[in-house]
Parts: sequence; C-alpha cells; structure tokens
Amino acid sequence: MDRVDTCRGAARDALADVEPAALHDFLTDTLETASMTPGVLTLASASVLERAESRPTGDQDSSGAKYERSDGHDESNGETASRESPGAPETENRPAADDPTSGESGDSLEGIAHHAAGVQLIYEGLRLTRALAHDEPWAETTGDSRADLEILAADILVARGFYLLARTDAADTAVRTVRRFGRDQTTRVDADETDAAVLDGNLEQDVLELAIRTGATVADADPTPELLAVATEVADATVTTDAGLAFLPAAECLPDLEAFEVDADDERDSDDAGAGVGESTDEDTSEDKRKRDLERPPVETEIPTDRVTSTGDH
Repeated sequence: MDRVDTCRGAARDALADVEPAALHDFLTDTLETASMTPGVLTLASASVLERAESRPTGDQDSSGAKYERSDGHDESNGETASRESPGAPETENRPAADDPTSGESGDSLEGIAHHAAGVQLIYEGLRLTRALAHDEPWAETTGDSRADLEILAADILVARGFYLLARTDAADTAVRTVRRFGRDQTTRVDADETDAAVLDGNLEQDVLELAIRTGATVADADPTPELLAVATEVADATVTTDAGLAFLPAAECLPDLEAFEVDADDERDSDDAGAGVGESTDEDTSEDKRKRDLERPPVETEIPTDRVTSTGDH
C-alpha cells in the first residue's frame, strides 16, 4: 500500500536529526511497528475531497485531464502551496490522481506526506504518553531509564507533529486534540473501568478527526459528514493490546474509505452523464450549485461525532 510506505517514510524523515542514537533508534522502532492508519486516512481524505472539489467545477475534460487556470497553475494548487511547512516538499504542479484505489500519484503523495506524518507523530506521542500514565513506571522506583527514554520520545513525537502542521488550518484541531487528551486522562483517574475505557478511546476518535480535517486543509475543502462517519467507524474498530488501545493495520481498517472514494467517483460520473439528457439551462446549473452549497457544512462548523465528551470540553 503506497500510502503506508509514504507515511512511514515521511515520519522517519521528520525524526532523522534526533540524537542520541539510542533515542533515535527507539523512535524509528516505534514507527516501524505502528499502524499508519492516522496518516493514511489523512492522505485518503485529501484525495476524496480533492476529487469532490474538482469534478463539479468543469475543470476536467472527458478524459479526466485538468485545465490550467488563466494564472498558469492547475486547480489543485490553491491554498495548498501556500500552507507548506518549512522544509516540506513542494506541491505545485501535482498531477491528477489516476488510480481510484491509491488516490494519488507518487509526486502528489510526496507533496502532502508531511501533513500526514504530522498527524501520525502526534498520535504516536499521545498513545505512548497514555501507556505511561496508565502504568506509571516511577511510582515504586527512584528511576527508570527505559521510562525516561519513552517519555522523552513521546514529547519529541508530539512536538515534531505540531511542527509539521503548524502552518496549516489543521493546527487548531491539533491543539484541541492534545487538550482533550489531557482532560480525558485527568478525568480517567477517578473513573470506573467502563468510563475509563471510553475516555481512553476518545484519543483514537479525535486523532482520526484530526486526520480528516488535515486532509481537508490539503484539499482546500470542508470535511464531509460521510468522512467523519468513517472516522467513528475506524475508531470503534481499535483493538486492545498489552500497551493499550491501538489501530489495526491501515489496509485492514480503511477498506470502506477506499470504496467510498470509488463510489463517489462513480456517482459523479453518472451525474455528469445524466446532465446531457434533456435540455440544460444556466438557471438549472445555478440551482444545482445552490443545493450543493447548502449541503456543504460551513468551514468553521463543528460537525458532531460520536466522541464522548469529558469535563471541560464545552
């Protein structure tokens, strides 16, 4: 799965300069065994939303090729190029996606991989922090070198993740994710076993929403209720391991998103084909546009999810 390799590689690159060697090795080993579900969902969401934005505008001919705008840039550039983090790969002149399964070409994947890596790193850091909080290694000893390494690694993972998302519209969502995590883990201390499990699961729900909103930023679009529903479905499919909750491998828990991407294309193709039947007027086109605008949620609107609220969420 190209997206998995791309996310893992981009995450490793973001940590390439970490020293000493033992800390760097711990970070890379963590990434090697981690599910890339948050990062892959970021890439896939960007692909779905870019297709949804580009198809109705008439910027593609019947062969799927994009027309250039009058300013010489294709429509996929938009805000994306202006939101690049320092040192991030260039995204200009990204080719249109040809494969409905992978969603992006290699160049396009490379262009937005650092956003996906940012989401992935934030999750890995918070997941590691959660594991340490549940089984505090310093409670009965005066020192634990392994735990010291882990808590330092968690701080680095979250910090690098924020760096990669700092110049995107997803930065505020990333901040909310970390704040909610802190409140949930504080509330969890006095919760019973059932409530504690629910509070722990909020992290997966919030990170997947962050992934979708980051993908939406890349696509210069709004996250749809359908995509957010996928986040809830995937969060519910997390499994319990010795280290706590963890995502299944991306290829196992994101098949519905791939199917949604293909189905969305098929539905738009059917609509485009039907548009040629009967008479079409400018008024009809305008009415269709108004309907689409009404169906699309405002940019700043919080679309409800199944996330369990905790004290301080409001």
